[in-house]
Amino acid sequence: MRVGVLTGGGDCPGLNAVIRAVVRKGVKTHGFDFVGYRDGWKGPLEGLTMELGIAQCRGILPRGGTILGSSRTNPFKIDGGVESIKDNLAKDGVDAPGRDRR
Repeated sequence: MRVGVLTGGGDCPGLNAVIRAVVRKGVKTHGFDFVGYRDGWKGPLEGLTMELGIAQCRGILPRGGTILGSSRTNPFKIDGGVESIKDNLAKDGVDAPGRDRR
């Protein structure tokens, strides 16, 4: 399973801890593969990705904000935004989009 992770909206405390926990549990327990989408919904909209594995999550707990970045991009307010996201998720082989649920 390939999981896409993004942090949308504004920054909040603990996002790096959530990213780290999801990736570590997903990789070690379930054998999942992760792709990180940069800058909130702008990432899947424009195909801005980063590798997201255990190595990338080392040492992020004390860092503020989110290693993925965030934005207030709203794909529903952009012509063809949702379709672009669907196309990019398919291109990246994402089986399950995951996001923070604040």
